[in-house]
Amino acid sequence: MSDLFSARADDLTARAAPLATRMRPRSLDEVVGQPALMASGAAFRRLVESGRPVSMLLWGPPGTGKTTLARLVATRAEAAFETLSATSAGVKDIREVLAAARNRLATEERRTVLFLDEIHRFAKNQQDALLPGVEDGTLILIGATTENPFFEVNSPLMSRMTLFRLESLGPDQVSQLAQRALVDSERGLGDLQLKIEAEALEELGNRTGGDARQALNALEVAALLASGDKRDEISLEDVAEALQRRIVRYDKVGDQHYDVISAFIKSVRGSDPDAALYWLFLMVEGGEDPEFIARRLIILAAEDIGLADPHALPLAMAAAQALAYVGLPEATYHLSEATIYLATAPKSNSVARAIAKARQLVNDGPSPSVPPHLRSAAYPGAEKLGHGSGYLYSHDFEGGVVEQQYFPDGVPPDVLYRPGDEGEETATKARLRDIDRVLGREGRD
Repeated sequence: MSDLFSARADDLTARAAPLATRMRPRSLDEVVGQPALMASGAAFRRLVESGRPVSMLLWGPPGTGKTTLARLVATRAEAAFETLSATSAGVKDIREVLAAARNRLATEERRTVLFLDEIHRFAKNQQDALLPGVEDGTLILIGATTENPFFEVNSPLMSRMTLFRLESLGPDQVSQLAQRALVDSERGLGDLQLKIEAEALEELGNRTGGDARQALNALEVAALLASGDKRDEISLEDVAEALQRRIVRYDKVGDQHYDVISAFIKSVRGSDPDAALYWLFLMVEGGEDPEFIARRLIILAAEDIGLADPHALPLAMAAAQALAYVGLPEATYHLSEATIYLATAPKSNSVARAIAKARQLVNDGPSPSVPPHLRSAAYPGAEKLGHGSGYLYSHDFEGGVVEQQYFPDGVPPDVLYRPGDEGEETATKARLRDIDRVLGREGRD
């Protein structure tokens, strides 16, 4: 009788669970995404299917299936499944799991899979407490982390675990999960007999950042909104309400894509950080590719700021690197900081003008001939040809500048670079006056 009540309680609990929990894959074939792990012959799949898994570390963004994969490992190995969260568990909890695992192995000849969520939050002594059980095979440890484990997990523990990297799901994969949930009557929303607008399904895939858990839970709320209004189709507005954010209508593949990025760049170039931030977040909230935005900032830093602030380009590059490292939404800080910095930086297009003049001089001028004293004398026989003969080593002269021919034969010296009057180029302009005096060059001002 107790088994009957227990089974009924488990069934009621399962029905009350969030949609993302109910739709958790029950086999590797139900897993959506993660082709590097799920492909036939992939190391992870072969380990699971062997039924003899090893301790492993699953590294990836939230909602990519780390808990699901850990459960599938335990199921295929016919092992007991224990879970701990590093946010609440301590050394005492670890010791209790280890003791239970040893007893289970001795009395039932059954292994234990311990799934440790957010393992990166464990202190060194807590991680060390896991070592004996992992090392002697008492338990199979599956750690999950959203942080780079090479920085956050102790080397002794890392060396005893196999690392697998999980990637965010693509919009199409999230949409596939949502459609599966809508037609599944056993665990999903099939009993509601709901359809979903194509635009709403697309937004759900685009706006949940590849997080399957968030997407499915939002779908459940949107479904309840639609069925509560006695509608048979989930609308874009239902999805927006479920996500608790306004759906920004932004065509990231049409004319608006080019118009908005143009407005963004022109606002930064025009030194208006407020307008620049507005256009930035119109793109971010509309699902624009953030790498595209970062690339445009890198271009602007060199093209419109240039040497007026030599720190602009490294900062734009750092923002792009941060985006690649942490992803959205956290990288909105880095994109915003880069936008504000570049918008408020002094502006100069002196390098762009110098490029145009240099290109024109090369294309319109005669075929260049390198003067003998500028030619390389670094190989045997070069000196006999007169290469390098008469070259004046600038470091031997005051100020490190010496007058000699630097342009090729047949090309009169010309001023190509004219510094602007903003930022650090003002100091460059002053130094160039001294250099021009030594070189005998006129016309830069």
